[in-house]
Amino acid sequence: MTQYLISFNDEWVPEHSLEQLRAKAASGRAVIKEMEEAGVFVFGDGGLDASSTLCSVTAVDGEPVFTDGPFVESKEHLGGFTVIDASDDAAARYWAGRLAVALDWPQEVHRFPPPVEPDVSDPHHLARSE
Repeated sequence: MTQYLISFNDEWVPEHSLEQLRAKAASGRAVIKEMEEAGVFVFGDGGLDASSTLCSVTAVDGEPVFTDGPFVESKEHLGGFTVIDASDDAAARYWAGRLAVALDWPQEVHRFPPPVEPDVSDPHHLARSE
């Protein structure tokens, strides 16, 4: 099994009334329930936009520097996401398609790469992974 990120950007979603958003949320939750029943759902959340960004953080001289709000140069904001554990790309496409139809806005699918295994020949590999 491979994990996939199914996501959408807030800019891809046209303006909706509260009633329309509630209907979309119900449709999306129905697909999530099917994902849970199929054993592929890992985690998901929606309702994100520029206003939900807490801060941005960069490294300066090995120290974190926090700035309130979104990264200044970003033009897109994550609107929502679902992580699934699917058997293959076709299964990930299927579930992304189900969400795209249920929500009636575009979805993007990313395959997570396999985890990078530590170099066990390095005697310090345990110290760095803790």
